[in-house]
Amino acid sequence: MSPANPFTRDFNIVKGRLQKGTPLNPRSDFSIMDSNSNQFHQRFRVGWSDLDGNAHMGNTSYLGHASDTRMRFFAENGFTLARFASEKFGPVVVRDELIYRKELRLMDEFVVDFELVGISEDGVRFRVRNTFLNNSNEIVASVTSEGVWFDLEGRRPRAPPPDLDRLMRALQHARDYSEIPPKNSK
Repeated sequence: MSPANPFTRDFNIVKGRLQKGTPLNPRSDFSIMDSNSNQFHQRFRVGWSDLDGNAHMGNTSYLGHASDTRMRFFAENGFTLARFASEKFGPVVVRDELIYRKELRLMDEFVVDFELVGISEDGVRFRVRNTFLNNSNEIVASVTSEGVWFDLEGRRPRAPPPDLDRLMRALQHARDYSEIPPKNSK
């Protein structure tokens, strides 16, 4: 069974808010957290600066949109850049894997989903995936990122605050989700 078309899902959510008289938040018009399923996705359109020499979206643009979606998720859930700065920690991606399936071209609309692929017991290390879907709801690409929460003063990995740990664990789990084993296990 294929997932619901994200564009239809966005439209129905916004339409429902308008019918109830709920004011729209301009930030939420283009990114949506579905509280029933803990799904988060953000909508984009391929711009001129996203193109590579072959006139399709280049690899650095995929990584940039994955990062933007990740940071938008944190910001919309209370972890803004200002909060990260004030608490002197933040996410550090140590590895990205990008898999291409189809092309995106200039002005194509696409959606980037965000899901949890794994997390360590202490919450320090995490693995997340951004899946890129075109207007036909076909998978275009995926970016799987491994990261750690990093103490900016101590310059070493650290556990996230409890509310961030809960937020990460509540995020939709990927089909291939698995706990990340302790650092010293083989």
